[in-house]
Amino acid sequence: DKGNRYGDFSIGQVFEHHWGRTITQAENALFSTLTLHFNPHYFNLEHAKKHGHKDILLNPILVFNTIFGLSVEDLSEAGMGPFLGVNELTFHEAVLAGETLTARSVVIDKRESEKRPEFGIVTWHTEGFRADGHRVIDFKRANLVTKK
Repeated sequence: DKGNRYGDFSIGQVFEHHWGRTITQAENALFSTLTLHFNPHYFNLEHAKKHGHKDILLNPILVFNTIFGLSVEDLSEAGMGPFLGVNELTFHEAVLAGETLTARSVVIDKRESEKRPEFGIVTWHTEGFRADGHRVIDFKRANLVTKK
């Protein structure tokens, strides 16, 4: 089994998530179109340049989904419990098409579930970085995680 169960997590534990992901302009354009994000910064190079960017910006929701997705295998894939939400989502810097993103998470809270004794609740602080080490996004998220 991939991933971790409730007993595998400890507060302060750090996960450097695998691989990273390079997001192409084609993926950005498709995502933005399919999700009805018509901000020209996400698909119009001349518009982006007029606003001081050297290339088209990645849709920040795509950046969030990518960083969140990079964390799933380590944090919640094996936990078999529902996702409980995201808090304190902050976009720190714009990301350009073609940049590679990586993710790191830290366990910041862990407690027993009062309503579902077969589960615990784990909360992580996840950060996303460009290849140059600059943090571009961070957020906190929680899941019910099975004890078995």
